[in-house]
Amino acid sequence: MRMSRLFSQTLREAPADSEIVSHQLLVRAGFIRQLGAGIFSYLPLAFRSFARIMNIMRDEMNAIGGQEICMPVVQPADVWKETGRYFQIGSEMGRFKDKTGHDMVLAMTHEEVVADLVRGLIRSYRQLPALIYHLQTKWRDDPRPRAGLIRVREFTMLDSYSLDADWNGLDEQYQAHYAAYFRIFNRCGLPAVAVQSDTGMMGGKLAHEYMYLTPIGEDSLLFCDACGYSANRQVAGVKKPQPSPEALLPVEKVATPGTSSIADLAGFLKIPASRTAKAVFMMADVNDEKGALKQEFIFAVVRGDMEVNETKVANLLKAKELRPATEEEIVNTGAVPGYASPVGLKNIFVIVDDLIPKSLNLVAGANETGFHLLNVNYGRDFGAKIVADITAASEGDACEKCGKPYRLARGVEVGNIFKLGTRYSDALGCTFTDENGENHAVIMGSYGIGVGRLLACVAEEHHDEKGLIWPQSISPYPVHIVVLPGKLMDVAPTVEQLEKQLTALGLEPLVDDRTESAGVKFNDADLIGIPLRVTVSERAFKNGGVELKLRSGGEAWIVPVEKALEEIQHIVSAND
Repeated sequence: MRMSRLFSQTLREAPADSEIVSHQLLVRAGFIRQLGAGIFSYLPLAFRSFARIMNIMRDEMNAIGGQEICMPVVQPADVWKETGRYFQIGSEMGRFKDKTGHDMVLAMTHEEVVADLVRGLIRSYRQLPALIYHLQTKWRDDPRPRAGLIRVREFTMLDSYSLDADWNGLDEQYQAHYAAYFRIFNRCGLPAVAVQSDTGMMGGKLAHEYMYLTPIGEDSLLFCDACGYSANRQVAGVKKPQPSPEALLPVEKVATPGTSSIADLAGFLKIPASRTAKAVFMMADVNDEKGALKQEFIFAVVRGDMEVNETKVANLLKAKELRPATEEEIVNTGAVPGYASPVGLKNIFVIVDDLIPKSLNLVAGANETGFHLLNVNYGRDFGAKIVADITAASEGDACEKCGKPYRLARGVEVGNIFKLGTRYSDALGCTFTDENGENHAVIMGSYGIGVGRLLACVAEEHHDEKGLIWPQSISPYPVHIVVLPGKLMDVAPTVEQLEKQLTALGLEPLVDDRTESAGVKFNDADLIGIPLRVTVSERAFKNGGVELKLRSGGEAWIVPVEKALEEIQHIVSAND
């Protein structure tokens, strides 16, 4: 490909709205352009890298028995209504009506479509196990798209779906994906770790996320270096301290002016935060007994030295959406912001952490500005509809497995795997007959990697102050030939011969034949980041051949023209 014909343009400056390095460099190097919030066009350079990533994915999926298919982006809402997710998923789902008035959705994921295929195709245990996958466009109307390709609304995913007759089969396919996904990331040059995660809207028995550890990540991850346990903070548990038993003391109302925070209250009373009860107020969109959507005011209580984990609360409630309650909504319940507790309140949905019943004689709000109650006890002074673990684990907290302290890190989710079990099979009637003629539900797994996010994370990992540094395996071109026409020597024949020879070997180069200065060409080569630069110039000829330089660093060197092809082949194959 000649750069004079390349449908792209490099930029000297990053766009004003770019937040992170990968976004800045992918735009500046001419890989992507933004059309709208979270919506990008992928120009030829990006699309070639996309194709290489997707071919790596195909290799690894095929190696574990996958069969590639393609499922539609536009889907009838009926299958989503059968599983209930049409009503459970909030505004992130793209919904519309077709010309006949039927409800339609834009695919966020494809579990429903797979289940619909399964109930029409799978009849016997002889057809199982099976593994299907596709690479397809998805739409998720994220209210906060950011960071270039890291968080978008339209994206391409590798989705694979395992189908099994028994739970052992699911375990085997889950482990096969677990290993295959690591091979994909390794081949793409991206370091990743796997952590236990929330099953979220997917449902199911177990899930893991693959994380690229980076300060730009929105996910908080907890690692126990002692026992090896790792989890997303959304699901990580804590080995909680067990309070010492003590006699229940009578409730006493005390004046606590200017103590609307736990820190202020503990300081005023000269007690540790662990002796207080923290109130957190949320509004949850939940389904009532008839399935209709309603808003429920949620009063959550944890110990004052802990934080509420909203993901755990949402999962307990099966909430469609969860948001902080407004001050007006809090006051309407009879509670007083900053001085609230469930004591004396009626007809509210209270959830308390499982440590609260064991923590005796706590200080809690009196629901009156400037006053708190001493010696408040669960069971005697207030109750709850749910008692469960709702605390958020933090750095330094005790690991739920071994009790040693957690280490906190930030990460970007680049892939996930789910043991769905029979969640979708039961909803859509996906059954098979065993060797005895008995019917059973097909057991499913779901597995996904975001292609664009993977590309962005590789760019985030592999760059320097000059630009991108692509791993050979996913570089848009294996070689970048920079042509510097001479005054006394014609370099064109050498360029054309090298271009032809490399293309015949499947190593089509990017040839910078533009009428730009050497400085501009070298700067653009560094910015685009192709692993190997070959400079064909009069100066290189005079020095004995053509000049080779690795984008990853080191000095340039001269190779005789007749040996250039062999040298380039060796370098590319060694780094692919």
